[in-house]
Amino acid sequence: MTKPARVSGMQPGTHRDAAGAQRDDARDIEVSLGDPDRFGVVFDRYFAEIHGYAAKRVGRDAADDIAAETFLTAFRVRGRFDPSRGTVRAWLYGIATNNLSVYRRREVRAYRAMSRTGLSEPEEGHADRVVEQVAAGSLRRMLAGALADLSRGEREVLLLVALGGLSNTDVAAALGIPYGTVASRLSRARTKLRVIAGAALALDRED
Repeated sequence: MTKPARVSGMQPGTHRDAAGAQRDDARDIEVSLGDPDRFGVVFDRYFAEIHGYAAKRVGRDAADDIAAETFLTAFRVRGRFDPSRGTVRAWLYGIATNNLSVYRRREVRAYRAMSRTGLSEPEEGHADRVVEQVAAGSLRRMLAGALADLSRGEREVLLLVALGGLSNTDVAAALGIPYGTVASRLSRARTKLRVIAGAALALDRED
């Protein structure tokens, strides 16, 4: 993707409170409808974050394509962005999540490989980093299997929170689902992982 030209406005790394960030982002999207170069501010602000999230899930090579397609899509449909439904950041994560769906089988395969051997497949070593965000040590193999066994909805919510650092409100906006659905999916996912963790700890005590 050709990086949009940087234009005047809030630069990356500038401190902004949450409310100010939301106003700035929404304003930049609005202005970009008449001045497409203004979208470069949004690109500069969030590209590294979206790329990093995708890389944690499916590896750096695939992340290049996912991040590029996310911002191309965002640019094309920016006129549909509705600030009343969530933040620009959550909106971008939602687009990225849709793009990640085509890699879902590969991601699950990596978790299953890790659950069998303790190691992910060489070309999919990102699975190690994902599991390390959720647990460590003797739990890794069991938790990799648990991640593979989560429903798609549960896994998406869990990883947006654990890897993307999104709040439940932002996850709801990103996925276009009710807040209560996010809470219930996250609760189910965490319960399943806690059960696995408890079983692993019990086995450790028996050794």
